[in-house]
Amino acid sequence: MDNNFETDNNIIMCEEEGEGSEDKKQEMKMLMLMMMSSSLMEMEGEGGINGSYVVREILEVIENIGYFGNFRKIQRKECLSLVRRLKLLVPLLEEIKELLQSCSISDEAFNCFLCLKKALLSAKKLLKQCNYGSKIFLALENEAILVRFHHVYDKLYGALEDIPYEELGISEEVKEQVELMRMQLNRAKRRTETQDIELAMDMMVVFSKTDDCSADRAVIERLAKKLDLCTIADLKSETMAVNMLLKDGFVKKPDYVQHIMELLGKFKQIAGMEETNELDGAKQARPFEKCPSFIIPHEFLCPITLEIMTDPVIVATGQTYERESIQKWFNSGHHTCPKTGQTLSHLTLAPNFALYNLIVQCCKENNYDLPKKVEDKGPESYSSAKLEEILFLVQNLSSSQPEVLREAITKIRMLSKKDPENRIMIAKNGGITSLVRLLSNPESDIQEHAVTALLNLSLAEANKPFIVQEGAIRAIIEVLKNGTEEAKENSAAALFSLSTVDENKLIVGCSNGIPPLVDLLRSGTARGKKDAATALFNLTLNPANKSRAIEAGIIQPLLDLIEDRQLGMVDEALSILLLVASHPDGRNEIGELSFVQTLIGIIKDGTPKNKECAAALLLVLGSHNFSVLLAALQYGAYDHLRELSTNGTNRARRKANSLLRLISKSEHIG
Repeated sequence: MDNNFETDNNIIMCEEEGEGSEDKKQEMKMLMLMMMSSSLMEMEGEGGINGSYVVREILEVIENIGYFGNFRKIQRKECLSLVRRLKLLVPLLEEIKELLQSCSISDEAFNCFLCLKKALLSAKKLLKQCNYGSKIFLALENEAILVRFHHVYDKLYGALEDIPYEELGISEEVKEQVELMRMQLNRAKRRTETQDIELAMDMMVVFSKTDDCSADRAVIERLAKKLDLCTIADLKSETMAVNMLLKDGFVKKPDYVQHIMELLGKFKQIAGMEETNELDGAKQARPFEKCPSFIIPHEFLCPITLEIMTDPVIVATGQTYERESIQKWFNSGHHTCPKTGQTLSHLTLAPNFALYNLIVQCCKENNYDLPKKVEDKGPESYSSAKLEEILFLVQNLSSSQPEVLREAITKIRMLSKKDPENRIMIAKNGGITSLVRLLSNPESDIQEHAVTALLNLSLAEANKPFIVQEGAIRAIIEVLKNGTEEAKENSAAALFSLSTVDENKLIVGCSNGIPPLVDLLRSGTARGKKDAATALFNLTLNPANKSRAIEAGIIQPLLDLIEDRQLGMVDEALSILLLVASHPDGRNEIGELSFVQTLIGIIKDGTPKNKECAAALLLVLGSHNFSVLLAALQYGAYDHLRELSTNGTNRARRKANSLLRLISKSEHIG
């Protein structure tokens, strides 16, 4: 881990020598304004002017990031995810900007804004390079680029955690949105992207060869497609990007530079361009007299693969795709149009004969060999035998013969567990409707199989809206109340899976689904308690569900879980309590002085994660009730917090320091 971050820092230093100069200018501009406004700061307070200025600067950075849209293919997924997360910060920043118009902020809050801006500038630098940089260089440096993404995630996570939301008076809705973003960043930090092994091998083969390009033509052509360097326009842009790369000094090793130039030259030869010896553009590349390829019109390319279509088909939105590509999209669990994002009313595919004839005619006129059309191998390339089996089993879910019904639902449960494609095919062939109906079957084992099968089907994102539309949530809640132990456990897990969609959180709450989850948390098996805790944590992210959980008596079972250390659910219990503590009724019930003693005990002797959660909860309680701080001091909190502020996790140290500052500033504590 340390070596990875060292590599990342070296890359950032190189970056600051080149394109980072624009961001340096912004920093200098801010510092100059701060110096010129020093007299105003003394009058208005540091937070009033500087805070507003930095927040406006941060919003401007996010707006500028939004203009990037041509991310390189290899890093495109990571870039789009980062941009989407950064845009989630806008409501928080707009709210802070309004609050700063009527009040000043502390030095701590101002420093937090500076840290956030610094993190966003790092993100902007990275996204800028992935938008404008050399595709060849980014492919070669893919692992180092991913390290930089993780470094940005870490910076953003820490900056958002340090913001004093209570001091600024941030609304609960915005805080919850930011907390969700931090959870996403935390997951992103732990995620390792699957490497494109074929790309890595091709790059290694190309750079290990010393003979001419014809020996590796198949590899070169495959690389050109993967890097989107097939057209003359793309290659001209890449030439400019390589020029800029060399000019800014990103690449220090002469051999490395030579590799990039040679590969670019091979791409140009295959595309029908004459290579020049100079990359600086003094001599322009010109076409050969006989060009082996033609520029394929954009309309002929499949929006998914960006390759010429041999079997174009039209989906419900009117968009056209290559049949094989759109069927793979459907088989992976999507019921939307990839280009527009709209949910499709049906998944029927209509051949686009007019476009196909146009493609054939154009290719013939340009002596271009159209790839052979792939024959359709059955509905959606799915095994015909497997499809027949699923159709047979779904039909038997309506059987009046108990043994036939039991055999069918047992097999449906197993098929939905094993294979993602099975989940889609069961749903598309009427399985959801039949399974929801069987949730009310009087036989407990039928109920158990049905709710478990629905849990498995809900793992496919595309199935979730259809499960909810069939009225499954209320039926699952009934099984949660009255089913077998295993049925209750899987019902809780199903509610968690469905409630990952925000609007479903409210549906579960309004359907009276929280009380039975609290009952399972109180008296279920060890597995049942874990499933209930996971579902309740997700549901209480919704503000309205917090009061419902408090009314259902969630706090006492959580306190019991903390006392029962053998169960190993202290972190889960503290995390839910931390969410509930943002509600006044929750704080009043949690903040019993005896529980304060328990928290101090955890801060003293718990695991690092236990200590972190306990300190965070104590900070929330103490920020609203000075009696909690007094009780904490009586139980010896001061020494334990000092210890935690030095030796705890990063988050634990921050929470401990905030508590110590809160104690020192309290008027009620001597």
